[in-house]
Amino acid sequence: MTAQGRVLVVDDESGIRFSLKGILEDEGYCVAEAASGEAALEFLDAGEAVDLMFLDIWLPGVDGLAVLERIKQDRPELPVIMISGHGTIETAVTALKNGAFDFIEKPLSLEKVLLCAGKALEFSLLKQENQALRQSLGDQSVTLTGESPPILELKEMIAQVAPTDAWVLITGENGTGKEIAARLLHAQSRRASHPLVAVNCAAIPEELIESELFGHEKGAFTGADKAQAGKFELANRGTLFLDEIGDMSLKTQAKILRILQEQRFEHVGGRKTISVDVRVIAATNKDLAAEIGAGNFREDLYYRLKVFPLTVPPLRERASDIALLIEDFVEQLVRRGGCKRARFAPQTLALLATYPWPGNVRELKNFVERMLITMNGREVTADRLPPEILARCRVLVPAAGEAATPAATTAGTAGAMLGAGANVSPSAMPGASPLAQGGPVGLASGAASSATGITSALSFDDDDLADGLLPDSFPAGPLGLKEARAAFEAKFLEAKLKEFGGNVSKLAEAVGLDRSSLYRKLKGYGLMAE
Repeated sequence: MTAQGRVLVVDDESGIRFSLKGILEDEGYCVAEAASGEAALEFLDAGEAVDLMFLDIWLPGVDGLAVLERIKQDRPELPVIMISGHGTIETAVTALKNGAFDFIEKPLSLEKVLLCAGKALEFSLLKQENQALRQSLGDQSVTLTGESPPILELKEMIAQVAPTDAWVLITGENGTGKEIAARLLHAQSRRASHPLVAVNCAAIPEELIESELFGHEKGAFTGADKAQAGKFELANRGTLFLDEIGDMSLKTQAKILRILQEQRFEHVGGRKTISVDVRVIAATNKDLAAEIGAGNFREDLYYRLKVFPLTVPPLRERASDIALLIEDFVEQLVRRGGCKRARFAPQTLALLATYPWPGNVRELKNFVERMLITMNGREVTADRLPPEILARCRVLVPAAGEAATPAATTAGTAGAMLGAGANVSPSAMPGASPLAQGGPVGLASGAASSATGITSALSFDDDDLADGLLPDSFPAGPLGLKEARAAFEAKFLEAKLKEFGGNVSKLAEAVGLDRSSLYRKLKGYGLMAE
């Protein structure tokens, strides 16, 4: 299909087909032809892609109106322009009532043909986009995913306050899902059949926020070439969601306080008082009590908004929900298209539960999309996690005979356990005891440059480093020799770096590596060398 689209011309006169084909191909359209109604239907039944059809009314056998009726049953989205040299007003009206986009009389006008074709394709595209948007919105059920105690408590509180008209102040860190909570409040309220209008107070310049909230009259300010309704009017009988309310200026806070109390206002530049019935839900990632103390937020507005407070917990406080959230995001991304479904391995999910997720649910969703694109349908194993994620995942080093489990209480990180590619010379292997002796130990020249950004999965205390011994056991489960070597190398370098007082040059000379390669290793293992 060309950029302009593919057109099917149906007419029993070869001269008409030839003329239309020439006109349309000169404008970049791809043109197919059919000499009868039966041939046109056969062409469409074969599944051929068509964006627009020119259809003659008077055809031998199955006439144009019968073909039009069949098309509107099978392909209602396909725009059809009827053409005829013997048409009457009655025929044209019948065709339009039956779903034709337009009607052109013969002899055909070049300008009329191109104008109708352009409008028909534009209209068809708008219909498709509108349908896709409706389907997208219709598929999105508003839910708070999770079964952790904090989320169950939040769901219960939402269910309690949603049926009332009480105003709600939602607090929580960035990316926790405050807007989802607001939409769930609206969806479960008596106002659900009316609009929920969201306003990002941080995204609107101070000089425009009054116009956005209250509307304006034509000529109220430079550029106001027509009157415009504000968000309060648009949310009448529904819900107004004021997101990032903590970023609103004090001047705007004073104006909005009166309007929130009275629910009456005037357009900017207008005199007529407008009354509305609006439920207000506000949200912020700031500590408004602290902002009041700093003089950045009005105390009276704070207590006006805080009729019923809700707090959305950060993801790190509900790590047990991560697997459910990932499952939801995978479904959404696959349904949206462009991503293949991928399974997250149990070990991967366990590690991700130990990551602190500073960006909360929003960061998790972006991470899942990244992994689906990267893995392209393959299983997401722990060694495939990005280095910046692995570096902050924490694992528990077990005692002998115990299984290794991720844990947020240990300081060790997960990288080397999951695939750092290090090699150690024989003299550095257990048994030679070079760490305890403090003697020179060399590293193979090809060692672990690929481990940049990966840190040791094992935690070592000062006693470990003093006696130079490896831990009693390595983590249970899949752990190759390469990973074990990387873990040993990390401990070895950490011990020797302490021995030389953090001097990288002396350490490089002692282990037989150039300074730049050694520095990359230290950085890769997360050893902070000054």
